[in-house]
Amino acid sequence: MQNLQEILKQHTQKAVEHLFGIQFENVELQQTKKEFEGDITIVIFPMLRQIKGNPEQIGQQIGAFLQENVSEVSGFNVIKGFLNLVISDSYYIDFLKSIENENNFGLATPNSKKTIMVEYSSPNTNKPLHLGHIRNNLLGYSVAEILKAAGHKVYKTQIINDRGIHICKSMIAWQRFGNGETPENSGLKGDKLVGNYYVAFDKAYKSEIEQLISEGKTKEEAEKQAPIFLEAQEMLRKWEAGDEQVISLWKEMNQWVYDGFSTTYKNLGVDFDSYYYESDTYLLGKDIIEEGLRKGVFFKKEDGSVWCDLTADGLDEKLVLRSDGTSVYITQDIGTATQRVKDFPDVKGMVYTVGNEQDYHFKVLFLILKKLGFDWAENLYHLSYGMVDLPSGKMKSREGTVVDADDLIAEMEQTAEEISQELGKLDGYDENQKKELYHTIGLGALKYYILKVDPKKRILFDPKESIDFQGNTGPFVQYTYARIKSILRKYNEIGVSKSNNESILELHPKEKTLLKNMELFPEVVQNAADLYSPAVIANYVYDLVKDFNSFYQNVSILGEENVAKREFRVSLCKKISEIIASAFAMLGIQVPERM
Repeated sequence: MQNLQEILKQHTQKAVEHLFGIQFENVELQQTKKEFEGDITIVIFPMLRQIKGNPEQIGQQIGAFLQENVSEVSGFNVIKGFLNLVISDSYYIDFLKSIENENNFGLATPNSKKTIMVEYSSPNTNKPLHLGHIRNNLLGYSVAEILKAAGHKVYKTQIINDRGIHICKSMIAWQRFGNGETPENSGLKGDKLVGNYYVAFDKAYKSEIEQLISEGKTKEEAEKQAPIFLEAQEMLRKWEAGDEQVISLWKEMNQWVYDGFSTTYKNLGVDFDSYYYESDTYLLGKDIIEEGLRKGVFFKKEDGSVWCDLTADGLDEKLVLRSDGTSVYITQDIGTATQRVKDFPDVKGMVYTVGNEQDYHFKVLFLILKKLGFDWAENLYHLSYGMVDLPSGKMKSREGTVVDADDLIAEMEQTAEEISQELGKLDGYDENQKKELYHTIGLGALKYYILKVDPKKRILFDPKESIDFQGNTGPFVQYTYARIKSILRKYNEIGVSKSNNESILELHPKEKTLLKNMELFPEVVQNAADLYSPAVIANYVYDLVKDFNSFYQNVSILGEENVAKREFRVSLCKKISEIIASAFAMLGIQVPERM
């Protein structure tokens, strides 16, 4: 079935050529505003550049042409420079029939578009994942799923920051204060345990600084001379020199953290196809810098350091190799990007999910990769996002005041339990089913609340508000889905008689509104992929669900006398439930069959 938008664009171009003898390419269509009669609006104003005349009269002429020549157009009206077209009910009735048996309506053919690698999570290995990581993981995972739905082949990856001074701090503190504590003998998750020692290091470091200051040192001297800090630096040197004991402890403590992370990822419902570790990648990139020097992309200063001059592009000069030949952060990023394309040769673009404090870094990185001439460097995107605040302010992990992801997930389940019990929505559930439902509702609420907001905006996360069963929330959408499933179960139980004699000639206005919204779904998926924005999907599904609830309250479904109408409405319900499930799958949210 040809897309209605395409049909209207083509016929509007024909109308303009027929009536005014002009070739007009860019026909602008939009949904008719709710206060006007009509379904699709053609904007006349852009045509005035080529057509001289009164926009109302031009609209009238084009409208009359379309009503005569396009069977789908059953009427029109012109308000100022807007031509509002009324689309026939029969078009929408046929539309539902045409998608009735389509399993993945709205989703593009899998792997029909270029392969993209999406990087997200990418934590340090010295502490548990926290609320900021949750936004990162949810965004990255969701964008990957949206890109898949839009037809891309997608690889999900992360780079784990498993080396450097911060890891050594946890290791030193464990050696000093740990008394052989392990996740097994303490009953603590490994990431939590290692995080505790990072906090312990900070405490000890602060008290040593105070001690040195009281002995007459300046603050700056004390910070550099504190024994525990010197020990951590020495440990980093040993690690870099390959000291067996240090490497062995480093591997053991990192493994504790990975085991802890994998539990959190499982609870959060995110996954990865590949992992990169900074301990493997930190030496990458140097050979590319050498090659870039030969090509003239980089230049050497007198002290031997290597730079890239980006001033012509409105950025600064960027250091890419120190004078002693050691790499800087961007060197590794260049190396890691090229390594990924070697490992996955079909990758034609990459998305980096990293907080907005790194905006400048990624501008520089992408520009350097382009200058080096990599074709895939034309398709790099920084999925930048703002901070997440809780009602009690920003979070820091050194003082141990940060909100752990695990604690937040548990709190969401707890809140879901309290609210579900208040509302008395759980008759006939056994304990396991209840637990599963609390997880589905709690996690769905968290994900939806975070994903419905444009990634670039800062979020104030309110757990209680996110679980409200009314309003723009995950549970509101989940509850509507469960309501539709309940209608479909009743329909199957009743075994309603089917008759082919009656046909349905006209739609209830609420049905038409729903069908118009449903028809947009494929376009919404592509739009969300183009913008790398889960918020586009979340806000679409919220509008759809609001329209469904209005339809449900105003139109009889199973009680409808006319068999054809009843069958049509059941079919409509079924399709709406499939779209909700597809949209929520892109957000990484499960939908319960009953609530």
